[in-house]
Amino acid sequence: MIKKSTAAFMVIAALLCGSLLALAVTGSLFSGQAAGESSATALSIGGLEQSEAKKLGTTLGLIESNYYQNVDRTKLIDGAVNGMMEALGDPYSNYMAKETAEKFEESIEGSFTGIGAEVSSDNGKVVVVSPIKGSPAEKAGVQAKDIIVSVNGQSLEGMDLNDAVAKIRGPKGSTAVLVIQRSGSANPLTFKIMRDDVKLETVYSSMEQGGVGVIEITQFSLNTADRFKEELDKLEKKGLKGLVIDVRNDPGGVLPVVIDIAEQFVPNGKTIVQVENKEKQRELTTSKGSGKDYPVTVLMNKGSASASEILAGALQQSAGAKLIGENSFGKGTVQTSFDKQLGDGSLLKITIAKWLTPNGTWIHGKGIKPDIAVAQPDYFAVSPIDKSRPLQYNTNSSDVKSAQTMLEGLGYKPGRKDGYFDAGTKEAVRKFQSAAKLKVTGIIDAKTAEALEMALIKAIQNPANDNQRNRGIEEIRKEIGAKASKS
Repeated sequence: MIKKSTAAFMVIAALLCGSLLALAVTGSLFSGQAAGESSATALSIGGLEQSEAKKLGTTLGLIESNYYQNVDRTKLIDGAVNGMMEALGDPYSNYMAKETAEKFEESIEGSFTGIGAEVSSDNGKVVVVSPIKGSPAEKAGVQAKDIIVSVNGQSLEGMDLNDAVAKIRGPKGSTAVLVIQRSGSANPLTFKIMRDDVKLETVYSSMEQGGVGVIEITQFSLNTADRFKEELDKLEKKGLKGLVIDVRNDPGGVLPVVIDIAEQFVPNGKTIVQVENKEKQRELTTSKGSGKDYPVTVLMNKGSASASEILAGALQQSAGAKLIGENSFGKGTVQTSFDKQLGDGSLLKITIAKWLTPNGTWIHGKGIKPDIAVAQPDYFAVSPIDKSRPLQYNTNSSDVKSAQTMLEGLGYKPGRKDGYFDAGTKEAVRKFQSAAKLKVTGIIDAKTAEALEMALIKAIQNPANDNQRNRGIEEIRKEIGAKASKS
């Protein structure tokens, strides 16, 4: 049984190491060449000593000769490599067999099929890093930090992450039934998610009143920097006076891409990120840009990881941007992929360094604290309702508590959110059923529960209810006003 993770994957058709996407490294500290394949090739590669090779070969021979069933030699070799990666005790270093490696490369390009959530493994548990914007997982209500206990009745406890991802994956149109354990929820939650194509558009923008622009980055893929420049240019041509950059639930991506974006805001010569190798040598990446003359805020939450944290740290410490929202995920290591050396299409992703913010802080396991902490309404994180049995007057459960939270968020005011189904809750249910054109019973049956959840999704997607986004825009407007008063 595997006790520690060997990978982190995007459960889309395949896997994506989003915050874990092979972050490339540049500069003389590692190879003096551009990263990715070239830097991976330049790094030193050790080999087995004769005694080590003999031990492994003897083990393989003994298994093939004596095991009571026929064995797949390829699986044994893959298992040995997986075992070495497992022994590192690093959730971000992992081995991918040929098929998995091919899907990993596809994921960097930005097209997927599946449920649309990045996962990692921690002490044998499959943990959601973040759902992808607009994906089946996000629409179903999957959240960062959720633990996936089982898929279609099969437990994932202690399973190798490659195998766990294979269980979650499946053809378009098929259903993945996920049982999830969520912090703060006493009972496991069940999600029925239909797998689908996930087209990964990574940049969205809008212009709000008063010249405040908002750009959301969902992931730092290979085309994200170009898309960001396009959207920023559009906003600036419309008279942009201040910018909100939203990296909430952004699991990360390719390092040169985030540096390219950060350079547009960090003044020339100031540090964007530091990278430290195993010899404790540090390389500073400094900006070649000129910065902007308008204020910037960055929105982040517990699903903002890796490259998102690099951008947030760089803009906060080197460009004077304010960070708004929640503490970030806390991934402070750098990976690179070795896809040529194994010779069979398989791939090793290995942590080669750690990254630090411009002032030298290593945020790994801690995350970055916002300058202004802003929580979302409690209904943003409410658990779905178990629809297998109706909820009615004079009962008490966590599902009733979820229903009360939903009703309150939708404006029906049950009068309490402690899980006891009283007369006030019943009346709130009746009012909701009437408004939703359902049979008015005051009992939460499966149809009422589904209608509540659908109405809540619309409320969550309404920008007017987004406390963090609204606060980010508000802060920008204050800074625009302060700047105007000085001019």
